[in-house]
Amino acid sequence: MKTCTGFDSPFGMSRRASLASFAGGLGSLALGSLLNGKAQAKPNQSRFLSREPKAKRVIYLFQGGGPSQIDLFDHKPRLNREHGKELPESVRKGQRLTGMSGNQSSLPLVGSPYKFTQHGQDGTWVSELLPYTAGIADDITVINSMYTEAINHGPGVTFMQTGSQIAGRPSIGSWLSYGLGSTNENLPNFVVLVTANKGGQPLVSRLWGSGFLSGKHDGVRFRPDKDAVLYLNNPNGLERKSRRMMLDRLEELHQIALAKTGDTALETRIAQYEMGFRMQTSIPDVTDLSKEPDSTFELYGEEARKPGTFAANCLMARRMAEQGVQFIQLYHQGWDQHSNLPGKLPQQCLETDKASAALVTDLKQRGLLDDTLVIWGGEFGRTNYCQGKLNDKNFGRDHHPRCYSTWMAGGGIKGGYNHGQTDEYGYSVVDGGVHVHDFHATILNQLGIDHEHLTFQYQGRHFRLTDVHGHVVKDIIA
Repeated sequence: MKTCTGFDSPFGMSRRASLASFAGGLGSLALGSLLNGKAQAKPNQSRFLSREPKAKRVIYLFQGGGPSQIDLFDHKPRLNREHGKELPESVRKGQRLTGMSGNQSSLPLVGSPYKFTQHGQDGTWVSELLPYTAGIADDITVINSMYTEAINHGPGVTFMQTGSQIAGRPSIGSWLSYGLGSTNENLPNFVVLVTANKGGQPLVSRLWGSGFLSGKHDGVRFRPDKDAVLYLNNPNGLERKSRRMMLDRLEELHQIALAKTGDTALETRIAQYEMGFRMQTSIPDVTDLSKEPDSTFELYGEEARKPGTFAANCLMARRMAEQGVQFIQLYHQGWDQHSNLPGKLPQQCLETDKASAALVTDLKQRGLLDDTLVIWGGEFGRTNYCQGKLNDKNFGRDHHPRCYSTWMAGGGIKGGYNHGQTDEYGYSVVDGGVHVHDFHATILNQLGIDHEHLTFQYQGRHFRLTDVHGHVVKDIIA
């Protein structure tokens, strides 16, 4: 009989091989359960849940480029009264500006040329550019006191999407996929929809990447064509039955490798292959808008009939929410109005206003708004002074991180409520400031997660979406 040493087991196997075999056996059990649709964690099974969630899913309507809060939500009559005067140093207080306007010899204040009126039970100020959003004022909380450290687009968007200005961290959708698991066997946890044919600051896939988390938590981008997800459909000549046989044989090979190595990445890989196989039938169904009645397109607008438009993506988001997708990220670019804001901003609003409001209305009438958190906003705001030369018909606004506006609806958030306040010039937050980390902490809270507990150990450190900061904004919670 072989003697047991520090490196051998009494069964004639090395300790490493024995442990690998044991891990492989457990892996096989887990994988078998996964492929039967039983191992995908339900929200109430997540070890990260600390309270009963008020929201089951999130739809994030991200407006890339920095929408001008001064022309949309943050009404500042004083700017109109002092239009053309210099930005007072007592307001700026020496704070840094971007290189695009920091060297200007003059920083003339510029009031909004758009009429503001109050709407809803709390008298929410909304610009005439957003008549449909004004119509849902009683369903939303408008936060006029968001602020960030990021002053340029790349770090700003990355901060809003990942909780860090430095690229490489998991996106918020990936954190939620990791923290909550999945309630849907046939669609990804995290889906990304981008408005087609829009100019503006570029979008890169790392914004919806999983960073140091497992690749199964990546966002899956849906395209507005017959191949909604790249490389999903079978090659010409390959039947679905043959694909099934190929995946079965591939699983057997992975099981052999898993028994030898105990590499759990193999489990992730075969699970992803299986998800892709199921998505071959689920995706054509969820993306087929022809099943929607005419009344739906009257609500969202005729643009919703055109694949890839913001309106079509909003409608798609509602359909995905119905199917249990947990995080649905929409991107709409083009809000970066350094010049000719009067010519560009109305078009951006025309493309997004009706569909954004329609999504909230549609979810509400289907009984989904109560447990769906809808978010609208960008990476920072715009300056209260003019970038470049000011004249009556043409002006622009530079980047402004010190205050900007976002709205939320559903998912346990108050309706008909305004949070936070900026100074009379719309330059700095004076009450109820909401930092990016606070924003993320509040989203997680509505999903039943304590942001301090959702962590992942990487390179010797426990990381989290909110880094080492963040407070839940309790005033906006119903």
